[in-house]
Amino acid sequence: MLTPKSNRPTPERLLDAAEKLMRTTGLANATTKAIAREAGCSEAALYKHFANKEELFVRVLTERSPNAGPLLAALTGDPGERTVEERLAEIARHASLFYADAMPMAASLFAEPALLNRHRDGIQQIGRGPHMVLEALTGHLRRERERGRIRADADPRAAAALLLGACFQRAFFLHFSGEEAVQPVAEFAPAVARTVWAAVG
Repeated sequence: MLTPKSNRPTPERLLDAAEKLMRTTGLANATTKAIAREAGCSEAALYKHFANKEELFVRVLTERSPNAGPLLAALTGDPGERTVEERLAEIARHASLFYADAMPMAASLFAEPALLNRHRDGIQQIGRGPHMVLEALTGHLRRERERGRIRADADPRAAAALLLGACFQRAFFLHFSGEEAVQPVAEFAPAVARTVWAAVG
């Protein structure tokens, strides 16, 4: 009989276990059975609290990544008195760190097409996905265009894709080639923001 590994509520134990396994063995190897065993509960108990493994992955990313909350706040919050370029630099900084944190967990999916398809279906079932960051930044830039703070003919979606694509590429180079291959985030984020601002400002 399985015994709980701590007095924490079952959903929190499952998130703890999912985070540990996803970070140490990769998403592909972090099965629901292994997550439940690590949490000290049954696989049936896991499905009482989470729709599927994909929901656990999304919850780990959004609740356990230190840059997920700040990135969401930067994407959806009122910019206040900050300039568009300053807000873009903040978004680029958090997105760079968020992608760097998420990439090792998700990378193993791409080695197994069948697993990737199952993961894609599971993510769609819960209405989530990586496109949501792009949609949020596109919406932010559209609002800035409506306020007259960027050019009327600017393409918010293309600008969002340029900024986030650069952040994602930095994360890839960081993990593939090491820190010496990338600019420090403190230099990279304002440089990317400045370049995007030059295109839409």
